Amino acid sequence: MASLLSDYLVTDDTTILLGLIAATVFLLNNLYKPQPLVHPILLGRQSDVARVRHAGESAVYRNYGTGLMGRFPLRPGKDVHILADLIKPDSDASRTLWSTKISNPTLQDRVAAFGTGLLRLGGLEVGESNVLLLLNDCIEFIIADLALASHSIPSFTLSASNLLASVLDSHPPSAIITHASMLPQILELIYDSGEGGRNHTIIVVGEPSPQTMASVASKVNVLRWSDVEREGVRVEKIISPIPKPSDVFTVSFFSSESGHIQGAQLTHENITAGVAAVRALLPLSHAFSQLDTVVSAHTLSSAYGRAIAYTAIYEGTSFATLESSKLFHENEYTPQANVTDALSFKAYTIPSPTVAFFKPDHVHTLVPEILKEARKSLLFPFGWRHKLASISEGFMTRESLWDRLVFDAARSKVVGNGAASLRAVIISGGTFAADTVTRARIALSIPIVNCYSHALVAGPVLASHALDLQDLAVDGIANAHTGPPSVNVEAKLVGVDDEQVENQGADPVGILMVRGPTVGRLESMERSYVSIPSGEDEGWVGTGLRATAQTNGAFRLLQQ
Repeated sequence: MASLLSDYLVTDDTTILLGLIAATVFLLNNLYKPQPLVHPILLGRQSDVARVRHAGESAVYRNYGTGLMGRFPLRPGKDVHILADLIKPDSDASRTLWSTKISNPTLQDRVAAFGTGLLRLGGLEVGESNVLLLLNDCIEFIIADLALASHSIPSFTLSASNLLASVLDSHPPSAIITHASMLPQILELIYDSGEGGRNHTIIVVGEPSPQTMASVASKVNVLRWSDVEREGVRVEKIISPIPKPSDVFTVSFFSSESGHIQGAQLTHENITAGVAAVRALLPLSHAFSQLDTVVSAHTLSSAYGRAIAYTAIYEGTSFATLESSKLFHENEYTPQANVTDALSFKAYTIPSPTVAFFKPDHVHTLVPEILKEARKSLLFPFGWRHKLASISEGFMTRESLWDRLVFDAARSKVVGNGAASLRAVIISGGTFAADTVTRARIALSIPIVNCYSHALVAGPVLASHALDLQDLAVDGIANAHTGPPSVNVEAKLVGVDDEQVENQGADPVGILMVRGPTVGRLESMERSYVSIPSGEDEGWVGTGLRATAQTNGAFRLLQQ
């Protein structure tokens, strides 16, 4: 038998060497395969689900990242209680807000000076007046917001420019802060409303034209921002009583799905809790730092956009917003969320962005452009295959051989110098297509978080795990999953079919309801602060959206 084998098996040193190489490659491929960035058990149970549920409802879902003993995080730090506390007094490093390089002590000085100037020149009264902020996102918005909040003067903001006339009619403000380019339109609205006989105070950022100033009626007092701030520097600062965390400091007006104008009453606590929730979007290994530059497509006039901005303020990062976040444009121009808009941060003198808060259309247009450039490389099929195999194993990096040979050049071609610095993309404000998720991870090779935000919530409502690389596409559902509830939000579904859930084992489907410290109250369109009853008890607020809760605790919106 041995002689028969030796007749057919002829070996030499080369054959043995090749066999050893093959065995070594096999072992290395299995032993040194990249490990998943997140343990599969964590991704398999992303929500803490209550043991019981009421008839017609799902169980209550909450994030496993919720604090000790199930307590919701109300603030990003123990010393943060109100809006002004988000400016760390012990940090004096400069950063760039839009195109203004400023440190925390200088920002605090400007806030104090503008607040004092408002009280002296604007005739505002602490705790009695209110101010309409008709400002595009800029450093003056932050200064005015902080100054008004420090003197317990509520501010009004608009989520869309077409709400201006209705809000002026239902909530006539004590003063208006706006850009010089907006002054003619505001004057026209005042005169047309028949309120030209009452006194109006308007503070303008910039220099209004002589023609506009000539049209100002005697009952309208137009003040320049620079004069107001200069007055506050010249005189002794006015210090008002410290507001309470539960005090309403702003009302953000928005249009509901039915077309009715509603307002989100936001307290200091809502925003501090929102900052805590935004910070939790990134894992500790990718946490925000002073070295970051944050860009956002969400207007500061919204609850979510404000939470993002104040997260940047708290962390000491540079910050700017995209062109599409502007609410007021000349010549009725409306920017679109596309590649051009995603790169509009270059209009400001800020460092290259590291964290981008985009809307879905930014990613929907950015990813095809990058892949189009990548396909020009002959190595693209190999790079695509290896990147896809790595992501399917739960591992992702932008330092691989295929990134250097194929994708880095494509990203630089589309994005420019900022391609190398960007380390995370957070998406919200629309429907993110499920078939774009994996392509985006290959094209960008950085953590991508898909969120759901609501006009009434100062922070994310739902948010996927930054390092969850699973492809959880579901037949018949075009939306990517939005993960579990945020760290300080509870969620449940109402209108659930008990028969399907109990007897057929189906995932619950219903209207998404939320509650938590980031959720504001609805403001009526009456002249007084009256909370509109939601028809629900225990603090639950309806979002009006249908969603399904998957077995792993992640939610998926069925309409948006």
